[in-house]
Amino acid sequence: MNGAGETTYQLVRILCLAAAIAIGLAMERWRPHARLRPAWRTNLGLWAVDSVAMATVCGACGWIVAAWAASAGLGLLTWAGAGTALAVGVGVLGLDAVSYAWHRANHRLPLLWRFHQVHHGDESFHVTTALRFHPGELLLALPVRLAAIVLLGVPPAGVLVFESIFGVANLLEHGNFDLPRRVEPMVRRLFVTPSLHRGHHASDWRELDTNFGTVFSFWDRVAGTFRASAPDRRVTTGLPDRSTRDATTLSAWLVLPFERSRRPLH
Repeated sequence: MNGAGETTYQLVRILCLAAAIAIGLAMERWRPHARLRPAWRTNLGLWAVDSVAMATVCGACGWIVAAWAASAGLGLLTWAGAGTALAVGVGVLGLDAVSYAWHRANHRLPLLWRFHQVHHGDESFHVTTALRFHPGELLLALPVRLAAIVLLGVPPAGVLVFESIFGVANLLEHGNFDLPRRVEPMVRRLFVTPSLHRGHHASDWRELDTNFGTVFSFWDRVAGTFRASAPDRRVTTGLPDRSTRDATTLSAWLVLPFERSRRPLH
């Protein structure tokens, strides 16, 4: 595979992540939504564990698999003879749609929820909440993402564009900040805003099971899972059936998926 391409892929992802964190933290100082105490240690600790796990198992596998599929002539976009620009655009939409469906599955299937609940366990909705995932969840999602890349025939450039946009959107929508009231309605027509995603993190099953989108908000509108939320509305975030007092250390959160689940199935 193209080593230079893989290096560029990794570098762009890192730069986008750093820029999004900087913008998110700046917005939290400029237009803070609420006073809170971020779970820095747990969130950054999980991110460090995730980074090591994914680098060991995956690395730049999204790029590598996309390059392999393109060289083998695999995927719907390849078979349709789509040009690069069209393939990148459709690829971004397609991968975000898969992300929406996978996110819903994480809330519906007991096995997946066991891992995903670690993300929702943060009672302080903050930019670093976007980094708070159990490595088991990321590893379970990996084959789904790679299969989607191959089946759709997303080119390597499309994977890079999508993962860059996805990473930035994921960080900013977890921000503890409010968009101006005049700006919020315009942005949320297309994209997921912090107020929309804050509702998704509410400690209420009825609201927690809405607003599953990460980049585009129209997937929720189409599927009937969209729920509007005013930018200045106060939302109690966290797990509905437990307090973070039950898990105060990084190791406790890593073990949480293997404890007996108390979530009612629905």
